[in-house]
Amino acid sequence: MAKRGRKRAAPKGKEEEGGTKSQAESSKATTKAKRTRRVEPKPKPETEYFEDTRNLEDLWQAAFPVGTEWDNMDKLREINWKFSNLEDAFEEGGVLHGKKVYLFGSTEPQLLNVNGESKVTLIPVVVAVDMPFPPSDKIGIKSVQRVEEDIVPMKQMKMDWIPYVPLENRQVRIEGLKSQIFTLGCTQRRSTLKLLKTERVKQYDYCIPYFQPLEAQDDEEDTVVNILFPIEPPIVCDFDWELDDLEDFSNDLIENETLPEDKKDEFKNYVKEQVRERKAAQRQAREARKKMIESMNPEVKAAFENMKLYKFYPVSTPDTPDISSCKVPFINRYYGKAHQVL
Repeated sequence: MAKRGRKRAAPKGKEEEGGTKSQAESSKATTKAKRTRRVEPKPKPETEYFEDTRNLEDLWQAAFPVGTEWDNMDKLREINWKFSNLEDAFEEGGVLHGKKVYLFGSTEPQLLNVNGESKVTLIPVVVAVDMPFPPSDKIGIKSVQRVEEDIVPMKQMKMDWIPYVPLENRQVRIEGLKSQIFTLGCTQRRSTLKLLKTERVKQYDYCIPYFQPLEAQDDEEDTVVNILFPIEPPIVCDFDWELDDLEDFSNDLIENETLPEDKKDEFKNYVKEQVRERKAAQRQAREARKKMIESMNPEVKAAFENMKLYKFYPVSTPDTPDISSCKVPFINRYYGKAHQVL
């Protein structure tokens, strides 16, 4: 009887080789699956667009807003005012292109609709004086105690005509520019105001751009004085020294219970003093003008006679209040009215 032989075991090396081969095939399949998996593309970031910097975009801010209270300076930046009309005026074909111009700023309070709310808002205004030399080196200061302004040198209030250079020409000397622009600037630092006396700080609130016109202003022949009699409550009225009789005028105020009877003589003396000051100021203005004209050379006189005034208001934009009904040509009592309002 033949012996049944035992089945030989497979060689150990081949078994391991088969296992390794199987693992390699499995690994390849996994890798292939990974490679064929669809990768979702990442969303591209949205392109940001920035408004181009304009060559004269900070020009209106370079013109110091004369007569604006320091506390209100920041309020001018609460609204995104634009003066592209002022910028366009210096471009080719504009009214100020290639000219020597002196700019000063101011503000005009108006009741405007701002974001659905009616509120008193300061509208910034820029006045351009087209002439070959500065219109004045003086500034007017309206005093609360006096009828007339004090006329002082600009430098006394740390003000002067400062050259303005457009952004693209900041490396060029101003003498080489086609448009020579000067702005009335103020070097008084706000951080040092607390070191000044209150009276000195208030002077800036009452500053008025000054100019000595060749022709007499309407108010120089005016016979009306504004009365602010200092009692409690104060008496505020106008007195015309040609049309009103002071005695009758005082009696009317007493009858209306506006003026106490025991203050009558004091009131009359106060009015007389105001009238004397007004007449003296008018006389001095006439004499100063006459002297100035007599001492002028023909070229300077011609420059003043040909001087042009342009008044710029902010342009209308979707995010600014409507000021279309607020535009007026009047500048101030010295400069009178602008030749053109833009």
